[in-house]
Amino acid sequence: MDKNFDITAGQLKEMLDSEQPINLIDVREDYEYEEDNLGGQLIPLGEIPDRLEELEELKGQPIYIHCRSGARSGRAKEFLISNGFDDVHNVLGGILAYRELEK
Repeated sequence: MDKNFDITAGQLKEMLDSEQPINLIDVREDYEYEEDNLGGQLIPLGEIPDRLEELEELKGQPIYIHCRSGARSGRAKEFLISNGFDDVHNVLGGILAYRELEK
């Protein structure tokens, strides 16, 4: 099975609720992160190419990427895969879908 599958906001919530450490990357902008975040590492989408070195130690480990709705994180996932990362997961629906689960 392909290790680069997408996950739902519900699956992410289960992981975060378990309190097990995960590699969560938030690719939104600074101001979006300041307004609301899930505790992931902030690397805005436009900065990923210049900050790939920071992620090198995560190669071979599962990486979960989210944004507001899933579009930017989908692009980030494809970029990481094209740069040798092989266990990358986009959170479908992003933080909007995640917050809907909490209502």
